[in-house]
Amino acid sequence: MRAVTFDFWWTLFRDRDSELRHALRAEALADAAGVPEEDASQALRAAMAEFARVHIAEQRTLGPLDAVDFAASLLGVAVAEEKRAPLAERFASVILEHPPVPVEGALDAVRAVAARMPAGLISDTGISPGKSLRVLLERNGFLPHLRCLTFSDEVGVAKPQSAMFARTANALGVDVTDILHVGDLEPTDIAGIQSLGGRGGLFTAVNDRYAAETRAEYLFTSWATFLDWLDATETSTDSL
Repeated sequence: MRAVTFDFWWTLFRDRDSELRHALRAEALADAAGVPEEDASQALRAAMAEFARVHIAEQRTLGPLDAVDFAASLLGVAVAEEKRAPLAERFASVILEHPPVPVEGALDAVRAVAARMPAGLISDTGISPGKSLRVLLERNGFLPHLRCLTFSDEVGVAKPQSAMFARTANALGVDVTDILHVGDLEPTDIAGIQSLGGRGGLFTAVNDRYAAETRAEYLFTSWATFLDWLDATETSTDSL
């Protein structure tokens, strides 16, 4: 192991205030499209369901402008061209007003890795794009410790596609087979890194859906567990 990469959602950060973000987006959509707010809310929920389907079934990322167009189509209206981009930007930036919060111990874990070897982030995105998540990482002290940030909306594909991991390995200066990737999703995080010969660490402190059936080489129930493992790994290596 010569580098460690981390997922963002449900690994370094847990969600909070998602309904507040939804309400603000629905309000903005209703205003731009000239429809009742309840109709806008329902259209946005349908858009988010489509985002989830595309993410898993097609392994690609839709973004805030896709949400604008998809919701408008469901509503049977056309958002004026001069309003599309500002509305998409509103969708993208709401997360900065009502952000997720770091998982307990996550920053300590990233710092500990960065003190030993290159650390990076590999994250799928959605209505909140990479540029917004980058701000959250900076606000919460993660950015100085991460040499590379790989976001699916900026790459053009989503995990488990090999480009997400290969690009990160290249930026970190290591072979992808030397990466341990830690994330909460078996079909994207674990399957993705293992398909290229790297190792996976399933993180279950927030989402334990895959804990019983994971094929990950490691299972971490908390960041404290990860830090204990990291210390033990370093001690074992030093004794060789």
